[in-house]
Amino acid sequence: MKNIAILGSTGSIGTQTLEIVRENPDLAVKGLAAGTNVALMEKQIREFLPETAVMWTEEAAQELRARVKDLPVRVLCGMDGLLELAAMEGYEILVTAVVGMIGIRPTIAAIESGKTIALANKETLVTAGHLIMPLAEKHGVSILPVDSEHSAIFQSLNGEDRSRLSRILLTASGGPFRGKSRAELAGMRVEDALKHPNWSMGKKITVDSATLVNKALEVMEARWLFGVGLDQIQVVVHPQSIIHSAVEYVDGAVIAQLGLPDMKLPIQYALFYPDRRPMKGDKLDLFAAGSLTFERPDTETFRGLALGLRAAREGGSMPTVFNAANERAVSLFLNRKIGFLDIAELIEACMEHHRRVEDPDVDEILAAEAETYEYIAAREK
Repeated sequence: MKNIAILGSTGSIGTQTLEIVRENPDLAVKGLAAGTNVALMEKQIREFLPETAVMWTEEAAQELRARVKDLPVRVLCGMDGLLELAAMEGYEILVTAVVGMIGIRPTIAAIESGKTIALANKETLVTAGHLIMPLAEKHGVSILPVDSEHSAIFQSLNGEDRSRLSRILLTASGGPFRGKSRAELAGMRVEDALKHPNWSMGKKITVDSATLVNKALEVMEARWLFGVGLDQIQVVVHPQSIIHSAVEYVDGAVIAQLGLPDMKLPIQYALFYPDRRPMKGDKLDLFAAGSLTFERPDTETFRGLALGLRAAREGGSMPTVFNAANERAVSLFLNRKIGFLDIAELIEACMEHHRRVEDPDVDEILAAEAETYEYIAAREK
């Protein structure tokens, strides 16, 4: 029996992780954490019977306690609850599927408690990779990627000498606006941005795919996960989303992982690594897939990618500012307060305003996030 806990159990990755639990009776859920979706959390608790559940607000926690008072489950709340869940005994793998920098401190707590990390919260490495990776090495903890691209890279490196890696080919679908001009993008609405051609994901990450900001975040994540330089990562637009990423070695060989666009595959791979399990659903049919095509990313039109690569090169606290500014800008866009092109404009303004900290600790990372939010709030007045 393998015991797991999930941060972000009511979101897209969390619910798909629980689908895998349903299909594998040797998986058991010991802890669940979510934001404020009390109704879905109650259903999950009744089905999977965790020992501990965490809601972000005290109001949501109180409502959940009332709903599940007939069950032997502890209901905690807030960051203190997340930290307690992350460090508790009785499970081996923490799936970090929350969105945003809220995942940093629980991930640190889990690493210090010796838990394996199945990482779907890319912001943890984007903003604190310089802290997380050495800490994981110190405690002998594995960080297994759940993002489809990083899982593909991980699988393509499996069994190979990493010192012989030449570069990482990080694929991108191009999102729903691939090929459009800036003039066309100016008129794109929320509904347009949420129509991803290949993937079914949460709203925030779907907008990030439309702006290509998501790819910039993935470059930063790959840098820390695989210990490579930024010049060793090349973004390749691959509209069919069949090749999920690839690795080129010094002899010119390129090893790639292919499959249908289905997040359950990388989730399951992380949960059972190094084993591979049968999985229900359609399998890749190369005849049906037909031609696979590749393009260079258009960083002039999709400035979010260019700004993210700049933040990665500058390093220090700048990736935190880039990430925090994007989070708030996407929220404003989803609430129809700014236009699509304004997302990149707001990110750039925040980066220009920020005074970079060279080697930030957790408190300085969170301070840079707060400063960015305050700057954006002041601009809105």
